[in-house]
Amino acid sequence: MPTDPRATLRAGLPDRYLTPEDLAAMLAVPIETVYHWRKQRIGPPGFRVGRHVRYDPAAVRAWVDQQTARDTA
Repeated sequence: MPTDPRATLRAGLPDRYLTPEDLAAMLAVPIETVYHWRKQRIGPPGFRVGRHVRYDPAAVRAWVDQQTARDTA
């Protein structure tokens, strides 16, 4: 049963690492944007597991908080 990553983050941190697709859905941006952020090193920090990219939900939350604080300052 798939879960909505946005609902999971609203309820608390998920108990699994996020995929690029999860991140794109959560932030409502195209998947290409997530890959562009990773290439430019301007998005949330990700890491590789073999050939797959994963994102730590805590790091994504910190990045979102940082973006929010920067934009409201």
